[in-house]
Amino acid sequence: MADSATDSPGAAGGSPGATGGPRRPGRPPLTERRKEATRLEIAHEAVQLFVERGLAATSWDDIGRAVGVSTRTLSRYFGRKEECVRPLLTVAVERFVATLRAWPAERPLHEITGPLWPPADSDPDMGRLRDLLRLTRAEPGLRTVWLDLHYEAERVMVPLLAERTGPHADPAQVRALALVVNGTLRLAVELWVDQDGAEPYADIVHGLLRRTVPPALEGAGDDGS
Repeated sequence: MADSATDSPGAAGGSPGATGGPRRPGRPPLTERRKEATRLEIAHEAVQLFVERGLAATSWDDIGRAVGVSTRTLSRYFGRKEECVRPLLTVAVERFVATLRAWPAERPLHEITGPLWPPADSDPDMGRLRDLLRLTRAEPGLRTVWLDLHYEAERVMVPLLAERTGPHADPAQVRALALVVNGTLRLAVELWVDQDGAEPYADIVHGLLRRTVPPALEGAGDDGS
């Protein structure tokens, strides 16, 4: 390769999701969709390498070769090799946020469901996501990416939930509600990994939401109707 290879080439070219949390809804332009497809391909290849070799033994150059791009091109998408997995981790969170934005105001929040979310277990991304989440337990660098994503997701959920809880809702309690919803999503996918798919992800997450969200809504000033 013409470009020099490093394990951490710097922050240049990190993906938009790396700092801004889940993206806004709406169909992006064709160029952006192509970039997203490339990011997802990189994520799949990176996870495969991390599973086979471990994070430390996988170089930035290894990932570039697996995808068929130079390290310079790779660095336009991600700032460091741990960030390469981020597109897979955002799958469930981004789909939930999109569903939350579209969820009718007259429908109870704790009943939230939708055709876009959660991803079906048959979704190819979910199988790779299971491999990745297992890695986060052994690789602190990957675990940091996973937890950072959920921290960002909470910030995105707060204004959306505030719209549903009314103008007189306590801001601190709305933030607590976002923490409950976001934490429920994280717990659901981690339980799904532990059960190795014995129970569908959709069943796990919906069951948890129904038990955790109504009490949190009461505290935030929503009557649940």
